[in-house]
Amino acid sequence: MKKEFNIPHTFTIVFCIVVVCAVITWIVPAGEMIRSETGNNVFKFVDNQPQTWQIFTAFFKGFEKNAYIIVFILILGGAFYILNATKAINVGIVSFLKIMKKLHKYPFFNKIGVDNIVIVLFMTIFSLFGAVFGMSEESIPFILVFVPLAISMGYDSIVGVLMCYAAVHTGFAGAMLNPFTVGIAQSLSGLPAFSGIEYRTFCWFILTAIIIGITLIYAHKVKKNPEKSIMYNLDQYWREQTEDKDEIIVEKTKSGISAWIIMSVISLILLYCAFNYTTTIFKIGNNEYSLYFFPIFFVLFTLISIYLLKHNINYFILMLMAAAIVILIVGSIGYSWYIKEIAALFLAMGIAVGLSYSMNLDKVIRLFLDGCKDIMNAALIVGMAGGIIVILEDGKIMDTFLYYTSQAINTSGREFALISMYTIQNVLNIIIPSGTAKAALTIPLMSELSEMVNISKQLTVLAFQFGDGFTNMITPTSGVLVGCLGAAKIPYAKWFKFIIPVVVSFIIIGFILLLIPLYFNLI
Repeated sequence: MKKEFNIPHTFTIVFCIVVVCAVITWIVPAGEMIRSETGNNVFKFVDNQPQTWQIFTAFFKGFEKNAYIIVFILILGGAFYILNATKAINVGIVSFLKIMKKLHKYPFFNKIGVDNIVIVLFMTIFSLFGAVFGMSEESIPFILVFVPLAISMGYDSIVGVLMCYAAVHTGFAGAMLNPFTVGIAQSLSGLPAFSGIEYRTFCWFILTAIIIGITLIYAHKVKKNPEKSIMYNLDQYWREQTEDKDEIIVEKTKSGISAWIIMSVISLILLYCAFNYTTTIFKIGNNEYSLYFFPIFFVLFTLISIYLLKHNINYFILMLMAAAIVILIVGSIGYSWYIKEIAALFLAMGIAVGLSYSMNLDKVIRLFLDGCKDIMNAALIVGMAGGIIVILEDGKIMDTFLYYTSQAINTSGREFALISMYTIQNVLNIIIPSGTAKAALTIPLMSELSEMVNISKQLTVLAFQFGDGFTNMITPTSGVLVGCLGAAKIPYAKWFKFIIPVVVSFIIIGFILLLIPLYFNLI
């Protein structure tokens, strides 16, 4: 019997790459680049520094080198784990569905199609989740909400997955503020946190509009003739499950005294900010805008929070999440926040969410630690991937590689350099689906290479995030994709057959979106 091939673990792949890099230091001539602020870099050969037992110390140095990113990832994982434990996002979705059902009585909405409105709104929201705070694994439980919803609307399970998973990862690819991709990649490139947001927002809008359009066309086709769906027979399970469910029940959870205390504390903090940071200057590109952000935000947050706390604690928790996202945007653009401040913000959000939900401090901390465990692989792989760079640098072959690559690319033009970077990221994503791991592995090399061939570092980051996002939808090594398809009961082969033309289209569109700023210097 033929033995089945098992794809190696990401840790195994990274370790093997470190070993291969160590072997290469014995073969490739060592060199150093004497760097100049004017860009007139001079390359010279030096004595070889072959690496042997250093492959083990390289991991330690890699963890040292990327310690701030590792801590950042752990804090984010813990904070969002607390948020997910409250089920507030699920409650928000179901409540929204109930509101949308009431629109059927209005002729205008019937003409547009209430179902179309539902698809557009939910896909926009989930795309924003992927673009703003890097939602990925969190999309798995929503499959169990959206697939039955899609079936009850007369569609198939693929539409349900498109509404949630595909929207999230399209937003992930075209992210403006995703801390796991844009944030980490820009920090590794030495760029200001979340700079270039204007063009990234344009890219997000284009990509989101395309995936929504594809979903609407496919959904209309399935609704018109359900038997044409490649999932028609397999969706019988879901049809049986949804036949007797006319509505989803939302459990209303009353707000306890702890939620009121948290709201009061946050309002006092915002009041302090309103007096001490009355005016916020937003620097967007070369323009500056002045706004009384904190005074306005204090009033809005307090009034809306009081109203929400009287109705449902879940709505207040959603408000906390939305407030954190708004403050992240303002802090990054208006106050030059970096990873440390953003991590502190989400840590505070996680604690506030847990305490507001009447959890005691011990439970909040335990959930936080569970979240850290849940995302530990992504954090550790950043440190391990850092070991690759350490071996290349200590072995004195990093600059040799950069020099000869830049020479080869220079003769072929900037377009060839850009498409090479973009292609490498797309291919690498199939092997290593972790965006944080790929950032640690590729960005230090490619950002320096981009300088040598006169390409903006922002474009290098954009090529990375596109390459990290599109192929997520076909990557069999992705636990998120496998988990979503498993929950939806969609065989991988059927999903691949459906989604591969979409992924290819996105890859082509992504390259076009990369070429525009290459010629017009938009970022």
